[in-house]
Amino acid sequence: MKKLLVPILLCLALNTSAQWAFRLPSIISNHAVLQQSTDVKLWGWAQSGSTVKISCSWNPTDTVKAEPRKDWTWDAIVKTPKAGGPYTITFISSSQKVVIEDILIGEVWLCSGQSNMEYAFNWESKPIDVGDAVAKSANNQLRFFQLSHTYSIYPKDNSDGEWKISSPETTPSMSVAGYFFGKTINEKTKAPVGLIASYWGGTNVQSWIPNEVFAENAELKTLAEDTKAVNWAPVAPAVIYNSMLQPLVNYKIAGAIWYQGEGNTGEPQNYSKLFEGLITGWRKAFNNDFPFYFVQIAPWSGYGKNSAAYLREQQEAVLHLPKTGMITVGDLVDNIKDIHPRIKKEVGMRLVNLALKEHYGFQDVNPYHPRYKNFSIKKDKINIRFTTSGKLICKAKTPANFQLAGADNQFFPAVAKIEKDGSITVSSKEVKVPVSVRYCFTNDATPDLFDTNGLPLIPFRTDMIQYKP
Repeated sequence: MKKLLVPILLCLALNTSAQWAFRLPSIISNHAVLQQSTDVKLWGWAQSGSTVKISCSWNPTDTVKAEPRKDWTWDAIVKTPKAGGPYTITFISSSQKVVIEDILIGEVWLCSGQSNMEYAFNWESKPIDVGDAVAKSANNQLRFFQLSHTYSIYPKDNSDGEWKISSPETTPSMSVAGYFFGKTINEKTKAPVGLIASYWGGTNVQSWIPNEVFAENAELKTLAEDTKAVNWAPVAPAVIYNSMLQPLVNYKIAGAIWYQGEGNTGEPQNYSKLFEGLITGWRKAFNNDFPFYFVQIAPWSGYGKNSAAYLREQQEAVLHLPKTGMITVGDLVDNIKDIHPRIKKEVGMRLVNLALKEHYGFQDVNPYHPRYKNFSIKKDKINIRFTTSGKLICKAKTPANFQLAGADNQFFPAVAKIEKDGSITVSSKEVKVPVSVRYCFTNDATPDLFDTNGLPLIPFRTDMIQYKP
């Protein structure tokens, strides 16, 4: 009996292996959105020695083949058409046939960061007033793929999640900023939009950076490893990237939006190096020099010293990287004692205007905030000039949030006046010989200077005092 049992069990094992050998990652599934007019990678797992045959209904006469490797992984490239659908993709491997249905071709964007990106419609303790947006959110052309909070010290090859069609039932759990970003791209481009939602509140930038970045940069590795543990999220290097980004790197995207930084205000002086490592690391991992648009963290009174002001400065410093863009949201705050401002639709709209202008070429939008350009000293005053579309407008009686310092680097509140040429002159009774000027360079200052497009002046300083915790 024992002699018969062994071959029977072996036969059963082989049959089971053959039956379940072919698999697809969760993101390649029903209702998916694939990036239009490009080479898209499809991938999965199948037995070595088999051949995976792929047929896409937008080009049914062209069958693409893939040969699984020794580790049973396979991948193949298919060419996608212009926006449209729905389509099907058929996979045949040995005796298995898998068909994924209702595939749309359009624009795919990654939404990532921490809680202010994660902020969803259904956060009941912090409801957002967006009128009937959720009730009217049924839209077959807008879809979400949302990942759960997971982490791993090792890179993962698959994630949880499923593609969902925007509706009053599915929209409430989606990022508010991300939703309005995607909805607007769909409306403006007339193309289907897929949003990949990979975010986790309270996380630091180190945990989202690929291990390869740390392997190539000893300084960043040291900075990341010195991070103190917290009890609300894992903070080890790459620990969230491994689980919530690595499984996605084969998926072709149009670009990424990012809202994070609050979790790094403990050591803001290191943020720009780490943030730059994240952007370049993601682009390398995705093999895609995609646009990356991000949000300067909002005012909040709970930060230590001027740590948030220094971190905002560090965020702005990465704009030298190509295809990056930044918005500031200091005016989109309903309560400076709340680290999670409820005004989120406008955050998404400012981000999407960057994408519409820079990536999609729409000329009827101006997404650029006014920025500090240079200054000159005239006796006891400093005159500041700006890069802006139109002259600056003050929404208060007189501009506030300016500070002046002399050679001793002691800053005092200053009086500001908008000149006819659009520059601003600043003075202070406490500073007879000014050397440096700052604007909104505190944790919780909200701006009162705007350009003709209604966008606030980005906070700035002219001194280069190093941050000291």
